[in-house]
Amino acid sequence: MNQVTTSPRPGANEPCWCGSGQKYKKCHRDKDETGASAAPPPAGARRVRPGHVTPMRKVPSHIKLPEWHANGRVTELGWDEPEVRTADEIVRMRKACRAAAVILQKAGALVRPGVTTDEIDVFVHEETVRQGGYPSPLNYRGYPKSVCTSVNEVICHGIPDDRALEDGDIINIDVTIFLEGVHGDTSATFLVGNVDEESQRLVRVTHECLMKGIEVVKPGKQVREIGRAIEHHARRNGMGTVRAFCGHGIGPRFHSGLQIPHFDDPEARTIIQPGMTFTVEPMITLGTWRHKEWDDGWTAVTADHRRTAQFEHTLLVTGDGSEILTLPD
Repeated sequence: MNQVTTSPRPGANEPCWCGSGQKYKKCHRDKDETGASAAPPPAGARRVRPGHVTPMRKVPSHIKLPEWHANGRVTELGWDEPEVRTADEIVRMRKACRAAAVILQKAGALVRPGVTTDEIDVFVHEETVRQGGYPSPLNYRGYPKSVCTSVNEVICHGIPDDRALEDGDIINIDVTIFLEGVHGDTSATFLVGNVDEESQRLVRVTHECLMKGIEVVKPGKQVREIGRAIEHHARRNGMGTVRAFCGHGIGPRFHSGLQIPHFDDPEARTIIQPGMTFTVEPMITLGTWRHKEWDDGWTAVTADHRRTAQFEHTLLVTGDGSEILTLPD
């Protein structure tokens, strides 16, 4: 689950978003201005279509519930509150993030042709409750499921339904748990059966982008450095970096005011400090970084319907770098 940020076009003399290496004005500027820059998907490519969504699942009353569990309303955003966690919050964050990582690992093991994304949702819901937590996405601003499952050209916020995964698909599973009053958030993209080499490369480069971003996290740097490292690696590999969604501060709040763009955003001047906890979650595409949204108000897809992948970790900023909290034991 991501905060929305702005989606500016590159400057005329900046590298084009498509990864060609040419200046934007010589490459896609004219096409963008006429709305003609979206390339068609490869011949024979399948487009994901929405399926039937089953009713929202219940959470037992003994589980600690977030404010939105009953009516979907969120008043949790505190844009002026400190982003540095207390020692007690860090202890609880470690537990929640580790639990999210274990759930994601187990959910990924279910991925194979014939499995529906709704079945993955059922597993994530039940496993989250078994660990004593609440699935953070459930009823968050009305989101109807306990996990996000984003297949092929779906960038993020895909709603689990009765569509069966097909041989050759790729799927991102985004798990967040609310446990002991804090949230742990992580995601990964998995291969479904026999996947073509281009999609395999997309998944590999996306994970590399995540790690490139994490590598530059150090106290005293601007958060802009994270997006710069991610975008640079994506462009070197001829891929796009989605701009409409970003990483975010996390802790007692699912999303705090801190935003972590995955491109070189000159407005991202927040200074990284020890004790901050936030997500880095790049969404990398085979084509354009632009997106469209389905009528459900959640599902974001690439504008050209080419494939996209995502990986995500929750980080704790340390004295000389960062610690990845969302790793299983």
